[in-house]
Amino acid sequence: MNKMEMLGQYLAECCPSLIQKKQEPMSRYTTFRIGGEAQWMVFPKTEEELKHCVKGAIQYEVPYEVIGNGSNLLVSDRGVDALVIQTMGLDGMEDLGQGKIKSGAGVTLAKLAGFAAQHGLTGLEFAHGIPGTLGGGVLMNAGAYGGELMQVVQSTRYLDEQGNEQEIEGKAHQFSYRHSVFSGQKCVILSSVLQLQQGDTQVIREKMAQLASQRREKQPLEYPSAGSMFKRTKGYFAAALIEQCGLKGLTVGGAQVSEKHSGFVINRGGATCQDVLTLVKQVQECVFAQTGVRLEMEVKLLPSER
Repeated sequence: MNKMEMLGQYLAECCPSLIQKKQEPMSRYTTFRIGGEAQWMVFPKTEEELKHCVKGAIQYEVPYEVIGNGSNLLVSDRGVDALVIQTMGLDGMEDLGQGKIKSGAGVTLAKLAGFAAQHGLTGLEFAHGIPGTLGGGVLMNAGAYGGELMQVVQSTRYLDEQGNEQEIEGKAHQFSYRHSVFSGQKCVILSSVLQLQQGDTQVIREKMAQLASQRREKQPLEYPSAGSMFKRTKGYFAAALIEQCGLKGLTVGGAQVSEKHSGFVINRGGATCQDVLTLVKQVQECVFAQTGVRLEMEVKLLPSER
């Protein structure tokens, strides 16, 4: 019996209701709609199931990757030769009172913003249109329209690289632009507590509707993508640099620099991971040649490069 089989037997015994799938196309689980097959995927619905998946993988020395909604992810055409753990089953939300909300890592930021609005809490309006989950959002300090999670995240529970549960608060998150203490670490976020402020529900909803309208107007939401492809470079906006270099509409295979928003690379149909990477390289080289600015990808690659 190999390590994968031993892990499978372990999970079958301790998590009999755990959903498991073999040779599962990753294109079904990313907003880019790109990616080869995952050798093995599991979909824990509770923290206990998630803990067993992670601890079991560590115990049996099976490589594993953790994903949420796959909204900031580009998966290899070769697929993922590992256990892929999708955390969207951790979708509980709770109003703790005094402006605090506790949320599971698998809740999308859009849904979380709606929950906050429903309870008359302001501070998460910026997240209304972000499809990523809280777990991924905390890991990369997700943000939009001047807001970032670092402004509202108070504490986070997670599994460390040995699979042990830990908790951090405040500055220990080490938040900065698209970065946190979890960046580049093999940690698995379980939940966070967010500190918001009391507000007027109608005003909150109006702000969310306004931002949603801006997104529809400016972003290519009609095509699969992973959101903003490049990080903001100090003193520059990636989209402006790309447009300045005349790269709007540049196409490789099924991948294209969006003509609506040049900071987005879209899947016009049938795009492969290699199409996207080739296009990204062309954009990076052209922008550097013309402006001297090096653009860095914001979207994460899977399998991850550690």
